[in-house]
Amino acid sequence: SIPELHGAMLHKMLLAFAAPKHQAATKDAAEEPEVERRPSPERMGDALCELLERLPADKLPQLGGLNATVVVTMDIASLMGGLASGVLDDGGVISAATARRLACEAGLVPAVLGSNSELLDLGRRSRLFSGAQRRGLNITQPTCTADGCDWPAHLCHAHHDQPWAHGGATVLGNARNLCPRHHARIHDPAYETTHLPNGRVAFHMRT
Repeated sequence: SIPELHGAMLHKMLLAFAAPKHQAATKDAAEEPEVERRPSPERMGDALCELLERLPADKLPQLGGLNATVVVTMDIASLMGGLASGVLDDGGVISAATARRLACEAGLVPAVLGSNSELLDLGRRSRLFSGAQRRGLNITQPTCTADGCDWPAHLCHAHHDQPWAHGGATVLGNARNLCPRHHARIHDPAYETTHLPNGRVAFHMRT
């Protein structure tokens, strides 16, 4: 339930995407040879999906230090024409065909080491992790790394294992995702932090 004004705004936006003229310009004629004048609920649903895909991510509020960017992970063979599904950063799955379509229409963020345009290791030049580093960290650490915590990575803070103030570098090898509660706890002198063999951390109250 939303205010009448915003409902009218959304309705007009969806009608623009569902309009016969737009449908005829964007759909394959063999796929949909005749577009009805009155949009069906299914066509309005498709219009909502198209609206979401067209929203400029750089205009949205940041979440966890990043724009509202969805990262899709898949192997290169599937991207080039294979059948394996793509995996979203929240654990969801999309078809290889959908991932390839997005690759054609949107900017790609490679999840392999880095790229010439995005520096993954900033060393001592920056205290804060970059957006590229955060995306890489969220792929390798999809949840908070505190033992027993499943807080999603996109809501976590990027923490320096070796503190920046003590010479720690801003590199992925020194980074870990921690939810706000556990990030506060790792800096709390009342707790002792234990690094576990599986890469996670556990906290114990000091006695």
